[in-house]
Amino acid sequence: MSTSQENTHTVPVQIVNAFVKNGQGGNPAGVVLDADQYSDAQKLLIAQKVGLSETAFVSKSETCGIKLDFFTPTKRIAHCGHATIATFSYLAELERFGDGETSKETVDGPRKIILDHGMAYMEQLAPTYTPATSWPDHGVTLCDVLQSLAITADDLDDRARPVLVNTGNNFIVIAVKDQATLANITSDQDAINAISEKLDLIGYYIFTTKTGGADDAGIDATTRMFAPRYGITEEAATGMAAGPLACVLHDLLDIKKDSFLIAQGEFMAEPSPSQIKVTLELKDGRITGLLAGGQGKVMKNLEIAL
Repeated sequence: MSTSQENTHTVPVQIVNAFVKNGQGGNPAGVVLDADQYSDAQKLLIAQKVGLSETAFVSKSETCGIKLDFFTPTKRIAHCGHATIATFSYLAELERFGDGETSKETVDGPRKIILDHGMAYMEQLAPTYTPATSWPDHGVTLCDVLQSLAITADDLDDRARPVLVNTGNNFIVIAVKDQATLANITSDQDAINAISEKLDLIGYYIFTTKTGGADDAGIDATTRMFAPRYGITEEAATGMAAGPLACVLHDLLDIKKDSFLIAQGEFMAEPSPSQIKVTLELKDGRITGLLAGGQGKVMKNLEIAL
């Protein structure tokens, strides 16, 4: 056997679709167990070879249920909603966790996780809002953002202007007037990437509350998400963005309830319908935190040579 063959290490990776709808669709993430042995450089290489928008690496934690590190094919990311849901759904299937509360340790602190009959929910923080009028301080205008999507002010929902929302990560949340507008968006990936760098965004989350059809029963908003800064042309389900959207629905569109169902993935080039549930924690009508979650399903196994 050659030296190169002797030194090859095989990494098992589970591909788990998070936020599946009726067991189908969802957003795939790589999940690597027992990842304490890998360096950050190795994790990035594994994520590149897996080739999905995010791969989660599970390690031991002295303070939480597990430690989670997330890598896109281009860089580390502090949090990832769908990879978190994928990981905890898989660990629950392996009976490493039962129903109830646990937590994940991340590079910027712990986050609460709730498991309930195959559903996993992750904690996000109370929202902060940065209106478009403040974006020029960072060299970005609302016109720049709309041009990067090939839409105009006439395509927007008049009830809520585009806003930067942070519940742990920055997203620009944009309300458009109907599903046709949402479906016809043409994203300028280079422009979105440049704007995301200036505003320190994960990406854009564009939505409409105009839903229809039997498959949309109970759905509060239909969405699309673009995050080229993290190597994501378009994503099928984004828990970390659904949280900010639920806050916008409650605070800016004045939909005064504490639970929202968000659909995503329908308008991708290769549709992958997904469903995300967000529950707001409210005190005196003010959002103090939230839980975003859904169901995960193991789709296949990979063996990555390292």
